Amino acid sequence: MRAVLCGYYGLGNGGDEALLATLLQMLPPTVTPVVLSGNPVETAQRYGVEALPRKAIGPIMQALRGANVLILGGGSLLQDATSRQNPIYYAGLLVLAQWLGLKTIAWGQGIGPLNHRLSRGVGHYALSHCNAVSVRDSGSAAWLARWQVPGMQAPDPVWALEAVSVEGLWELPAPRVAVALRPHPWLTTARLEQFTQALVSFQKATQTCVLLVPFQPSKDLAIAEYIQPRLSGPSRIYALSDPRQLKGLFRGVEMTIAMRLHALIMAAAEGCRSFGLSYDPKVSHLMTDLDLPGVDLNPQSSGPRWPDSPEQMTTAWLHVYANGESPSPDQISSRIDRARMHQDLLRDILTSARD
Repeated sequence: MRAVLCGYYGLGNGGDEALLATLLQMLPPTVTPVVLSGNPVETAQRYGVEALPRKAIGPIMQALRGANVLILGGGSLLQDATSRQNPIYYAGLLVLAQWLGLKTIAWGQGIGPLNHRLSRGVGHYALSHCNAVSVRDSGSAAWLARWQVPGMQAPDPVWALEAVSVEGLWELPAPRVAVALRPHPWLTTARLEQFTQALVSFQKATQTCVLLVPFQPSKDLAIAEYIQPRLSGPSRIYALSDPRQLKGLFRGVEMTIAMRLHALIMAAAEGCRSFGLSYDPKVSHLMTDLDLPGVDLNPQSSGPRWPDSPEQMTTAWLHVYANGESPSPDQISSRIDRARMHQDLLRDILTSARD
């Protein structure tokens, strides 16, 4: 059996690479994956799979005609906050596969925001014709309920990703704190400067080693390189390309401060206490689900606001560092078990496709 896998793959985003790694981990061994990628050579080398350019119409059509299933594989694909092209591209692939007679699975999806009528229309149509749909949070489940599309909700699949140790990590001074920021209009120059001042004070107070973790180096690395020279204590930038190592990094960390959704998920899955910086509803949903402390960068948010001074932010982090609770082993085990429901869904549909 051949399955075409489509997502935001091969574009250097650690969270989306983690979703691909998890999907490949969860596929039955009888399935041969064909991955649509922004960098097919790199994807093929890293995962040992066949990979095609994600926007090459001819090869994609050929792959679909030779496949049994199309899997829309995880993440915030059906959303138009970054571009209206996203829902058109991903929903369009689902519809094309459906017209060609393939079974289609929308797997581990984070749906929304969908601000435009066209986005909502194509998203609704494509998902309503899928053989199975799974979503990762209550906000996405609400979209399915609104559209009357059957679907399953379970924790993000990356909870169940197998982690790999990072060589040399344990040789760095302990305790360690991970920081994962990303560019966003709400993370203004003034706020980044305030954040950096707060981190400098936090490090001095805790004597921690700061690990700056750019999940998407093409976008995040500049922020890490801005912060690191300001730190007086030990620090290191970790730009890891293997998503399993990226998750394994959090095994050696006492606390995580992050905007990136999958940094918070990986930290929680590895038993690390965290402080969230929400720029998107998906991060807010996770913070609510895990009862994580944090702030919302949206100036219009009714949630906890960005503090007025670096001192207030440092105080908030010190409270989490000293008194915060990491997820218990039972909580982690429960979420990993429920994340594997995405795997059960794959097996059910792929078995029926084979029969």
